[in-house]
Amino acid sequence: MNARARADHVVLVSIDALRPAFYRDLTWPMPTLQLFASSGAYAESVRSVFPALTYPAHTTIVTGELPARHGVRHNRPFEPAGQSGRWLWEAEHIRVPTLWDAVRAAGGTTAAISWPVTVGAAIDWNVPDVWPLDDGDPMAPIRATTTPAGLIEELEREATGPLRGANFGIRQLAREDRVGAIGAYILERRRPTLLLMHCIGTDHVQHELGRDNPRLRRACGAADRAISQVLEVVERLGIADRTTFVVTGDHGSSDLHSQLRPNVWLAEAGFMERRDDRGAWRATFMASGGSAFLMLRDPADTEAVAQVEAILATQSPGLRRLFTIVRADELRALGADPESPLALCAVPGVELHESPFDPPLVAKLGAAHGYLPDMPEMRTGFVAAGAGIRRGAVVPEMGLEHIAPLVAALLGLTFPTVDGVLLPGLVAPA
Repeated sequence: MNARARADHVVLVSIDALRPAFYRDLTWPMPTLQLFASSGAYAESVRSVFPALTYPAHTTIVTGELPARHGVRHNRPFEPAGQSGRWLWEAEHIRVPTLWDAVRAAGGTTAAISWPVTVGAAIDWNVPDVWPLDDGDPMAPIRATTTPAGLIEELEREATGPLRGANFGIRQLAREDRVGAIGAYILERRRPTLLLMHCIGTDHVQHELGRDNPRLRRACGAADRAISQVLEVVERLGIADRTTFVVTGDHGSSDLHSQLRPNVWLAEAGFMERRDDRGAWRATFMASGGSAFLMLRDPADTEAVAQVEAILATQSPGLRRLFTIVRADELRALGADPESPLALCAVPGVELHESPFDPPLVAKLGAAHGYLPDMPEMRTGFVAAGAGIRRGAVVPEMGLEHIAPLVAALLGLTFPTVDGVLLPGLVAPA
């Protein structure tokens, strides 16, 4: 693809749980991504955020800020009376400007397909990432939140055929084909300045089956096909020299053998009840994958924090070696949740869970993420090709917070950030 100094269109694609091996090892079935890596630029390693979770990471990608600053600190809101299954779906949770805000301010247009934290966002054509809290129709909340009105019906009529759980459910690899078809259709008919796409199958398969298995390779192929559909439209429209593809992951994954439940210890000590709704509680851990953050009923209850630390210290050496404590000053340095007094991070192979029910350590297979971002297994990937990208550029290490400044530079946007910076070596000379 041509290396023009500026882009008229940027296609920003997230492949959930992308690893650099997917584009550096040609045995993985991702020829489009590998083409971008060979004709454009790529990173050998990309640092995620803490916790290395989908929603905080995706918000960093589109804001250039770490979770403490952008406000999406976890996948889910903490619900004191028990977790309902809600995630932070709504864009109102983002506390800083986004790329779609900057594009709109510059007079451009935006589109998003399955991008996290976009319900209600000021995006011109938006099919958000959202699902029901029960076993109901998975398309119902998507239909209710897609904007503008009539878009989902137009997409079904012109691009995808009828969308339903069997072909657009979050665990269906067929979903990626429809994500690609929607992206290709919107790009052809609407020509957005910025197109956001999120492919999730690679993450769900790893959660269920681990880091390498035949179904994961099928998921990689499905995500690659989605990108290829959009690339074909770009080439057919003759806008390849004015378009940039930026493909990133959000986190890596770690194969599991065990699950640790620190709330069992808090329940034993009377800090919460052995109930899914926590009952009468004073302190509890909210866990996601490799991390668990301490939540207090009274944020000023420093005595509870000290007592929880004492409980953790009294566990057997064998259990104690399965996690590390990340204290408030370390959380601030990581750009993580500044309202939590401490967090736990499990060692590779161990997942943390918020269940208060015995036993505290059980078997668990599959893979997880959410660990500290410097864990090698948490590293994700980045590839860019097209207008404005320096051919042959290789970045040994970068952070997710560096992506938004790059996209802004490619589109000529004014987009100041605090945590992220533009890595000039990725940009082609003018």
